Amino acid sequence: MRQIIKRLCCLFLVLGANAYGSTLLVLGDSLSAGYGIDPKNGWVNLLQNDLGPAYTIINGSISGDTTGGGLARLPLLLEKFQPDYVILELGGNDGLRGQPLRLMKENLAKMIALCTGAKATPILFGMRIPPNYGRRYTEAFAEVYTQLAEETNVNLIPFQLDQLAITEDMIQQDGLHPTEKAQPAIKDVVAKSLRSLIEF
Repeated sequence: MRQIIKRLCCLFLVLGANAYGSTLLVLGDSLSAGYGIDPKNGWVNLLQNDLGPAYTIINGSISGDTTGGGLARLPLLLEKFQPDYVILELGGNDGLRGQPLRLMKENLAKMIALCTGAKATPILFGMRIPPNYGRRYTEAFAEVYTQLAEETNVNLIPFQLDQLAITEDMIQQDGLHPTEKAQPAIKDVVAKSLRSLIEF
């Protein structure tokens, strides 16, 4: 009888966790890792405050990571945390290194497939790179996310951070990474897109 009660209690705990809590994995680069700032003040942590206790956010982001690195790390993260949602915020470093866009797109597509295979909802975070890489490359880079979202029917967080680059104190001295002051704006962009997908 004790064993039956113990098993029932475990079952109720599992069902309760599934019914009342969801896990969101953020797989990204320096934008999500909080490069140059205190990570607790980064947009990922601020988003946790918005979502509340019903959601757990796992930040699996590493500064400097590429889509290739994310693809290599994703299977273990999916197995370990079993997330309900995965934000794929990668590709910026691929573009900054001038890597072939075909390869970047393939890596992102494979990550999307891994997420759906693990019954996690993938969400693409659209990225852009500085215009000094040439109009043709920068436009093609940005289009990868739109094309992939349409081809795979996944949700896309449109890139809406252009204003940060021309607003005082929003970009660090390296000219690339957002400051701590910019983090609430990034969080708001993500939260706005998530509201159409999850309730909070």
